[in-house]
Amino acid sequence: MTDLFIKVKIHQEQQLPFVLFCKPNSDTIIGVFQKNDHLYFLDTFDEKGFVFAPFDSEQIPYIPLEHSDIYFEKTNESDYFVNSHMHQKSDLIGNDFFEEIVTKAIRSINEDIFLKVVLSRKEAVVIPEFDIALSLKRAISCYPNAFKYCFYHPKIGMWFGATPEQLIKVNKNAIMTVALAGTQLVSKNETVVWGEKEKKEQQLVTNYITANIQDLTKELKVSNPYSFKAGDLWHIKTDIFALLKSKKYLKKLIFALHPTPAVCGLPKAKAHEFIMENEGYNREYYSGYLGELNIDFSTFKMDQTDLYVNLRCMKINKNKSFIYVGCGITTKSNPKEEYIETVNKAMTMKKILNL
Repeated sequence: MTDLFIKVKIHQEQQLPFVLFCKPNSDTIIGVFQKNDHLYFLDTFDEKGFVFAPFDSEQIPYIPLEHSDIYFEKTNESDYFVNSHMHQKSDLIGNDFFEEIVTKAIRSINEDIFLKVVLSRKEAVVIPEFDIALSLKRAISCYPNAFKYCFYHPKIGMWFGATPEQLIKVNKNAIMTVALAGTQLVSKNETVVWGEKEKKEQQLVTNYITANIQDLTKELKVSNPYSFKAGDLWHIKTDIFALLKSKKYLKKLIFALHPTPAVCGLPKAKAHEFIMENEGYNREYYSGYLGELNIDFSTFKMDQTDLYVNLRCMKINKNKSFIYVGCGITTKSNPKEEYIETVNKAMTMKKILNL
C-alpha cells in the first residue's frame, strides 16, 4: 500500500475528512486530508480549498487548504485493474415511477410552464466492501477525460464519481465554462448523428449560460457545438470563454451558473419547483458541484478555480452504493427512451464497481 492510501486508511479509521481527485487527462492523484472533523462552509468565496456543494442549498461545505495536508501520487498502467469481460446487468424494475414523472413533465412543457426540466433517480446496488484505491484507479483507466474523485466527511458521508462536465475554470480573471447536453451510447459507427431533440436541448443550455454571465463578464466567445466522448457515452459540447469584469464577481458567477440547465432546467425557478415537488427523493450532492476554489493543489498557484458538476456519481453507505442518474426532458422526449438513457448513464458507476 502506498503512502497516499495508507493516509486514506488512517483518516478513515479516525473518521477525518479527505478528498482524492484526479483531473481530466492527468496521471496524478491529489489527496487533501483535513486535520480535524469540523464541517466548514464557504462564506465570501475568497476561501481556498476543495468545495463539495449540494444541489439545493446555500450552505457550501469545503475542506480548507489551511487545515489540510496535501499528498500526491502518480499512477501508471500497471496500477489499473479493468475486467474487459464484465457483465453489466441492468433490469427495468422501478421504471414506472420515473416514466410517470417524465410524462407529467412533458405535459407541463406543452402547457408552457417551462421549456426543459432535468429529472433524475437513484438506484441502490448491493456491493462488497468498497475499495477506494481500486475503484479510483479503475475510474482513471476507464474515464481519462473525466474528473474523478472520492470525497469523505463524517458529517456528509462518502461520495465517488467520474464527471464529464466542467462548471467553470478560472485563471485570475479568465474564465471557461461549457454547455453539455444530449446523450447517446458509443457504437462501432464513428459518425455521431444528433436528432433535433438533442440539438435543441444543447442550444437552450448554451443560451442560458451566455445570458446569465453576460453582465459579469466581457469579451465573451462561444465555440461551435461538437461531439464529446465521455466513457461509453457521447454528448454535445460547446466551450464558452470570457473575462471576469472583477475578481469580486466569482461568487456571483458561480451562483449565476448553478444549477445549470443541464441539471435543473429552464426557466430555472419553474423547473426547480417541478423537481422538488415531483422527483420524490433528495438529490443531496448529486448535480451539485465540486473542485478547487482559489487554489491549484498541484502547483499551489492562487486565483485558480476548477469546478465540476457532480454527475456520474454515487454515495457509498457500508455495503450499498446509491447511483444517481438523470436526463433532460423537452417536448420531444419519450418517457421510455429517457429511462433507458438513465440506465446507460448508470453503467459509468457500475463499470467502476465491476458489476
